[in-house]
Amino acid sequence: MSTRPEHPRGGLTPRPERTPDALRVALARIAPHRLEEMERQKNEAFSMAAQHDTLGPIRMWLLIWSGEVEIERRPDLSERRRNAERAAQNLSKEDPAWRAAMDEIVAVTDEARAAVAG
Repeated sequence: MSTRPEHPRGGLTPRPERTPDALRVALARIAPHRLEEMERQKNEAFSMAAQHDTLGPIRMWLLIWSGEVEIERRPDLSERRRNAERAAQNLSKEDPAWRAAMDEIVAVTDEARAAVAG
């Protein structure tokens, strides 16, 4: 089974609404291997929200996973992140290229989150 996103003919998987159900459906289509991680983090966020009587953890979870779905649904972003992660794993932290790879990971995340912020 491939872990590459499934893109419909003629374009990208549509950007889902920023709701837990819509994000889960989109992730199931484009990166099903990440569903368990998403669900675990959602449960943690909802538990923290209830424990502290605040919606902050739920809002943060929605931002994080909207961004993750954005990265997974866009081949340009997913390829950039994959290449940067590979470089970061294979380089020494003393190598300036390692810092560049880490900066690229942050840049991809920031770009994805900016695209879905609203």
